[in-house]
Amino acid sequence: MSALQISTTAVLPPIARSPGYWSGVVRRVSRDPVAMTALLVIVSLILMAVFASYIAPADPFKSSMLRRLKPIGTPGFPLGADELGRDMLSRLIYGARLSLLMGLTPVPIAFVIGSALGISAGYAGGLTNTLIMRTIDVFYAFPSVLLAVALSGALGAGLTNALVSITLVFIPPIARVAESVTTQVRSLDYIDAARASGAQAWTIIRVHVLGNVLGPIFVYATGLVSVSMILASGLSFLGLGVRPPEPEWGLMLNTLRTAIYNQPLVAALPGAMIFITSIAFNMLADGLRSAMDVKS
Repeated sequence: MSALQISTTAVLPPIARSPGYWSGVVRRVSRDPVAMTALLVIVSLILMAVFASYIAPADPFKSSMLRRLKPIGTPGFPLGADELGRDMLSRLIYGARLSLLMGLTPVPIAFVIGSALGISAGYAGGLTNTLIMRTIDVFYAFPSVLLAVALSGALGAGLTNALVSITLVFIPPIARVAESVTTQVRSLDYIDAARASGAQAWTIIRVHVLGNVLGPIFVYATGLVSVSMILASGLSFLGLGVRPPEPEWGLMLNTLRTAIYNQPLVAALPGAMIFITSIAFNMLADGLRSAMDVKS
């Protein structure tokens, strides 16, 4: 079963979202030490990527065979050097730019498209729901990783095509979550009252539906960022994403795989960065999910 195939019972139940509710969510998240630690890590990584040119101690593209595979702790190379003698610390710092770009960009785009499809299907019901959701179900015939590799391979290697492939992988699960929560909201009394008052469908969706369904969808999409990071790194590792000599954590894992026996710690550094970032986004998503679950 694909990692993106979830049970609709895992979706938070729709509730009325008042301003007091959202302030309560922020308060509960701020009191969660795990979520706040994850948020601190994520903010630090984003700042590191933004200010990489000021933080990096060396040129990430400057190579020297005399410095090839220097170990961690070498003077001038605190995290060692890669297979071409480039400073690993600088490349890891600059690599955060492309890694976070590939991890973060597909999720908001898929969130918008998938939410629009799912909300439309859930509110309209009937034939519209059948057409949209049965089309979405076709994508569930393939594991998410295999689908991303197939799409990226068909489109060709490159950053843009990798982003398009990952985005297409995330649209179906987000649409399914959006359809599930919208179907629940559509059956509530205040929606029937709005219809009885003569309100147009778009007005009902904008005023009454969106406020109830976007929260659970957003929380689920936040959890997809970690999956996006792993998929993006995997595509780069396979040569379907970022191309050399650009610093990107997945690509760095690929180029350093031959050094695993000579300098295992240096070769493992990009994987450690991917792991830390993915765990941070997962913990933040868990914190948001707990904070939005009013039953707890």
